Formats: sequence, C-alpha cells, structure tokens
Amino acid sequence: MLPGITAVAFDLDGTLYPNYRLNIRLLPFLMGHWRLLLAFARARDHIRSEQETSPSSFRDDFYDYQAQLTAERLNMPPKQIGEMLERLIYRGFEEHFLKIKLFPHVKEVLAELRSAGLKLGLLSDFPPIIKLNNLGIAEGWDAVLCSEETGAVKPALRPFVRLAEELGCAPAQILYVGNSRRYDVFGAWRAGMKTALLAGAGRPDKAKTAADFTFRNYRQLRDFVLQ
Repeated sequence: MLPGITAVAFDLDGTLYPNYRLNIRLLPFLMGHWRLLLAFARARDHIRSEQETSPSSFRDDFYDYQAQLTAERLNMPPKQIGEMLERLIYRGFEEHFLKIKLFPHVKEVLAELRSAGLKLGLLSDFPPIIKLNNLGIAEGWDAVLCSEETGAVKPALRPFVRLAEELGCAPAQILYVGNSRRYDVFGAWRAGMKTALLAGAGRPDKAKTAADFTFRNYRQLRDFVLQ
C-alpha cells in the first residue's frame, strides 16, 4: 500500500471517462449556444482569477454571482441567465452519460481500492451525482462533492479542504487523481494532498506543479497505490 494514504479521490470529467466522447455528442449544442458558452467560460475565468488572489476565499452566492458575470457579457438579465445555465449546462448534459463509456479498467480498479480498505472520494466541477448514476458507478463512494456547492471551483483550496473533511482524512492522507495539472494537480497539491495525473487524456495545460505519479492506464494507478 502507498505509505500514509488512506483515501483515493478522483476528478470526474476527463478523468473517469474521455472528454471527447461527450464532446462529440454535444457538437450540435455547442454550435447552437456558442455565445452563452463563451460568456460562461469567461465568467469562470474571472472567478478563478479572483480565487488566485485569495485561494481560501469562497462565495455563498456562487451560482448567482456566476450568472451575474455571465449575464454582463451577454447584456441579459442575471435571473434569465441563471435559469439557462441550470437547464442547459448543469442539467442538459446528464442524459448523454447513459451512452458514454468509462476508461478501461475504471470499475475494477475502484473495486480493488475499496477492497484494500481505502476510502473513495470524488470532487468534480459540475454536479456529479446523476452522471455517476448514468455511468454505472454511483455506489461505493465515501464522499461525493460538487465544487460549486462549496462556493468555489478548482483549483481553489475550499473544495479540496471540504473533500478532506467529508472523507474524515487529513489532506496528506489523500491521493487525488485528475487529468488537469492546472486544476486537479495544482489544487490538490496546494491543499496538501498527494497527486496522480492521467496523462494523454486531453490537451496539455499549464503545469504549475508536477504530479507525484503519472499514468496512462488505470491498472498502472492500481499498482502504484497498492504496491
């Protein structure tokens, strides 16, 4: 067993399944709502810039604030934008996960980690519960969190601290697994966690820190943890 580790936690999108499989299904939506998506992405960038200035900060009104920032870029009422984001982005994608396949060996590795006595956690930007159910892996988690519900998004400290609290572990006892150096590895490292990076799962991003372990196949991750 990896020394000192009592829990393994995962990002969801792009980490447990390939992002491209969802993106292919979403092409008509992406083309039809590009202005909303662009404004939403810029609002998220603004929020992350504020979080970089104060990494421990969070907002109790996160969803309203995000809708306000998005609305300002579209010159539309924040309430209308908030409803659109909930319907089209936060809930509109979930049905597609009924037909999306996980990366090879994900289910077996999760089962082996549980059998070894490790706690399992999941921390995702965007609500994960229905996605996990539709992917067929809703059971067996000790903690499942949506980062927005903590008032911040990765790589802010708040979501990772809350994850550790929910798991009942010190951050140093958690290995966090993700596909983004910028959001997953850096955020978890800053919170004091060990990190593992799924390499080659998407386009390269800016590396703020190196992962403790890099893997391309989930059986490699299993062998690293259960060594």
